[in-house]
Formats: sequence, C-alpha cells, structure tokens
Amino acid sequence: MPNEKESRFYVGRQPIFDREQRLVAYELLFRVGHTEHADVTDDVSASAAVITHCFTEMGALSLLNGHRGFINFSADLLLSDVVEALPVDQIVVELIETVNITPEIVARCKTLKSMGYRIALDDVTNFEEAYSLLDGLIDVIKIDLKQTDLKALPKTIAQLRKFAPVLLAEKVDSPEQAENCRKLGFDLFQGYFYARPVIVSGRRADPNKQLLMRLLQQLTADSDTSEIEQTLQKSPELTYKLIRLVNAASSGRLIEISSLRQAILALGREPLKRWLQILMYAQNGAGSVQNPLLVLAAGRAKLMELMCRHLGYAAVDQDRAFMAGMLSLIDVLFEMPMADLLKEISVASDVRDALLAGKGALGNLLELVLSLEAGDFDKAESQCPASPHEVDLLQLQVEALGWADSVGAGAA
Repeated sequence: MPNEKESRFYVGRQPIFDREQRLVAYELLFRVGHTEHADVTDDVSASAAVITHCFTEMGALSLLNGHRGFINFSADLLLSDVVEALPVDQIVVELIETVNITPEIVARCKTLKSMGYRIALDDVTNFEEAYSLLDGLIDVIKIDLKQTDLKALPKTIAQLRKFAPVLLAEKVDSPEQAENCRKLGFDLFQGYFYARPVIVSGRRADPNKQLLMRLLQQLTADSDTSEIEQTLQKSPELTYKLIRLVNAASSGRLIEISSLRQAILALGREPLKRWLQILMYAQNGAGSVQNPLLVLAAGRAKLMELMCRHLGYAAVDQDRAFMAGMLSLIDVLFEMPMADLLKEISVASDVRDALLAGKGALGNLLELVLSLEAGDFDKAESQCPASPHEVDLLQLQVEALGWADSVGAGAA
C-alpha cells in the first residue's frame, strides 16, 4: 500500500494582487509536500498533477474561490489536448520560460485565444524579438524581478507593454520593491511581500491505471456508452471525478446527475478523453495498488443495484442506487466530510439524502447494506422490504462481493 506521503497531493496557491491590493487571481504551483520549493524534474507531469488535483480532487470552485488560476504549461503540454479540458473562464495558460516561440506555438496560441483562453508569459527577464510573433495573443507578461536587470527595467517595461495589456511583477519580496513596481506602472503583483504560497493538501485517490487505459481504448475505439459506463462503474473515485468534471465544464452551474450514462453524455467523449490523458500524465509511472476501500465501495454499489432488482424497490432507480453505493465512501477516500464533498457536485436529491442522512428509500437500502457488512443479519432481515423467504440476502451479498473482487483484481 502507498505510505501516507505517497497517498497525499500538495498544491501551492500564491495570491496575485492588483494596484489596490485586491486579490484577483492565484498561481497554482506543483509541490511534493509542505514546502515552498517546487522540486520539479518533469514540467509536463508537474503541470498535469496540478491540473488533476485542482480540477478533480479538490474542486476548482472552492480552491480558486471565484478567481482565475494561473497554471504553468510546457511546450508539450500546450500542444496537447489538455488545455481544452480546462474551463476557459477559470484559468490563465501560463507559458513557462523554456517554451520557444516557434510557428507551431504561435499557431496554438492563436487557436486558444480564439476559444477565449487568456495567455501569459512567465519568468520574462528582458525583451526578446521572438515576442513580436505573439503580438495580440498575450494577455499578461510576468516579469521576474530577481532575474531582471533593475536598471534596464523601465526600458524592458516599455518594450513589453506593446505586446501585452497587463504586466505582472513577480517575486516582489519587500516594501521597497512593491513601491518601485507601482511607480514603474505594473498592473499586477505577486511575491513574498504580499503572500507566500499556501500549501493546500488533500488525499490522493489515483484511479487504477488498467481502468484508465481501458477507458482510453474504449473512447478511441468509439465503444458504446454502455461499455464505457460499465468500466467506470469499477472505480468510485473516477465516478466522483467525472461528476465534478461535468460541473466544472458547466462554468459553476451545478447539474443534477442521476447516472453515469448521464454524466458521460453531459461531459462528452472528447472532454472525457482529455481528462483521462491528464490523469495518465499526472500518475507519471507511479504504481497503482488497489485501495481496499474502492473494493468495498464497489461491492456496496453492486449490492444496492442487485437489491433494487430483487427486492421490489419499484420507485428506486438502479443507476441511482449504484451511484449512492459508489459514493458512500468518498469521505473516507478524500479525508473530507461528506457534506463538503457533495458541495462540489450535484447528484439526484434521493442520492444526496441517502448519503447525508440515510433518508428515503435509497437511505434505507444503504442502511440495509451496512447491516449486512456488519454481520447483523437479524437487523438486515428486519430492514428488508421483501420476505426473507422470497430473496436470499446472503446470496446477493456473495454475488456483489464476487463482482467487487473482480474489480479489485482488474478483471473484466
């Protein structure tokens, strides 16, 4: 099993302020622990990890709190489909200093700009002729004060102002630097003088790589939605992330999701494919040991589905029963209260009532499953709406556990 350090993710979030010292954005930074230093050895996987943690595991709506997030992009990541998977109104695409301004990069920036994305240049230290190729495409230029010749700064600012409406002074570490940058006409400010990066941490629940690969293969082969749904059913964390992605893609408007099929159709195949690619990038070769909690949640979901089918729950939809079981352990997976997690997604009201309060037919069904898990068969039989002679609860449980074990083993 992964140790505690390996099972957690960390993201640095550093505020960006305007001239009136109002918070206007955050830069989201890759971290490997509670440290202010990035220790980045792979720009692609570092940025992919930030994207994954912020827009699926944490939820950008709460992390950014209505502000935009600046995210670093290497050339490889910029040229991939990853960008289009991100909400256009929530991020700024930040080209890191290693990106060479080639015709291919310029064409890519034009495409992203036409789609409504904002683009920034990071860690600029002086004017380069290549920037003229990006004329009209750049929204923000970030000037690194620590690497810039301060005597030449006024000239550099005058030259760069032609290519971007907004100039940001980064690594502003003292009151004197802040005041000087204001006098020089900078629009935005970032640095230790204003605020150090706050390290935000959560528990990582990396989906099984086999499932990711299978999903990518199914999407590439244009498999039926039912086949994709069956694969997603084997992963509660992917189920949760998918619902969050649907809501992220809707620009903050929560969409009530009743089934995995609905979530797949609402998000769309291409965006789903892109997000799966991000997840593969972010894992970057890490091992994938099946978490026993995932097996338990999968067994719960399958048992609730089977009970709907055999116990006469005519008013309960089997898909929603499966979803309630699948999501019933996400608070343990993510080490967050269920109520907080459900603020990030919108599920059907009966699923929400079951998860938060054990209410309604789904809540009763979940309580019945919990009684069986606890081995309290007398209580389970008393909770069962059908006569024990009409249905074998233990047989249903065995069937569900067999299915869950096959999921844990990566079987079809």
